[in-house]
Amino acid sequence: MSMENLSVARKGYFGEFGGSFVPEDLQGVLNELEQQFLKYKDDPEFIEEYKYYLREYIGRENPLTFAENLTKQIGGAKIYLKREDLNHTGAHKINNAIGQILLAKRMGAKRIIAETGAGQHGVATATACAMFGMECIIYMGKLDTERQALNVFRMELLGAKVIPVTKGQGRLKDAVDEALGDLVQNYQNTFYLLGSAVGPHPYPTMVKHFQAIISEESKRQVLEKEGKLPTAVIACAGGGSNAIGAFAHYIDEENVRLIGVEPAEAPTLTEGVPAVIHGFKCLTLIDENGEPKPTYSIAAGLDYPGVGPEHSYLKESGRAEYVTATGQDALEAFQLLCKTEGIIPALESSHAVAHAVKLAKELSSDDVLIVNLSGRGDKDVEQVFQMLKK
Repeated sequence: MSMENLSVARKGYFGEFGGSFVPEDLQGVLNELEQQFLKYKDDPEFIEEYKYYLREYIGRENPLTFAENLTKQIGGAKIYLKREDLNHTGAHKINNAIGQILLAKRMGAKRIIAETGAGQHGVATATACAMFGMECIIYMGKLDTERQALNVFRMELLGAKVIPVTKGQGRLKDAVDEALGDLVQNYQNTFYLLGSAVGPHPYPTMVKHFQAIISEESKRQVLEKEGKLPTAVIACAGGGSNAIGAFAHYIDEENVRLIGVEPAEAPTLTEGVPAVIHGFKCLTLIDENGEPKPTYSIAAGLDYPGVGPEHSYLKESGRAEYVTATGQDALEAFQLLCKTEGIIPALESSHAVAHAVKLAKELSSDDVLIVNLSGRGDKDVEQVFQMLKK
């Protein structure tokens, strides 16, 4: 890699994390992507178009709902839910998919590729491609295609081609590998619409930019409702896109606790070590051979051995706390929210709910918690049905 490329690659660091560790061909593509992103993110016409689709297509802004019944039943802090589950397509992923597809359109891309674990980002990408008339290829681990079969059918209904990845464990990590491989081969006409706050620069910064709408809204909403900032903002963390969006506008508010909740079965931030995965440096679960460790979570969207570089930095710098919830905790929280509030949460989001319930009990009624309800649980109902039957 030339010196010029290295200096560009220094950008996109959060402390020691982030950066861009990719072949030179791909670095050129990423440099161009970064330039276009920086050009358009502050462009009034781009912003206006993005806001139009947020409002008219996704249905924002979504409410910050006071979970009154849950709060009463648990006692302690007031629990508010940021309702990303009410977005078109049922999760936060569409915020970023629309932002990136508007960028792809301006860059003249004809073919969109993406990776997906739970399928929510795949569905959001397929939706955006249908809307803008673009070819759509989705890479998905074979195991994930089986446990999220309904989402695979949704993507196909929306006109996407879903490619099951059988390499490795057949999970999210393997899908990312394949998508990056595709981009290296087809970068002339292809835009890689990455769904998580991971990957080489500028992806983590770009995904955060489009997901920051979550905390931009919740901050305004909580001030209207409570007249003060929350005690803590809680979000589940796999790759970290919903969490970084939920945290973004509170990072500078030192009195607001930021809490990411990982699956106990894939505790990247709790037990990970700094390593390079998928072209960027982050805390990663490593096996004895120095390879990314196999992970397993009941929530396919949290099943990733790495995490966004900014989360790695927030953890190491002490600005954010990261805790774990087990699959069993999440399953119980899933049912609790259904029964108390009439809201079926995604299994991913249920991890955050589980921790909020625990934390609320330790706090007083003056405290306010915001839980980012990153998605709805329609996609998980059949899986939960099978698990509870056992």
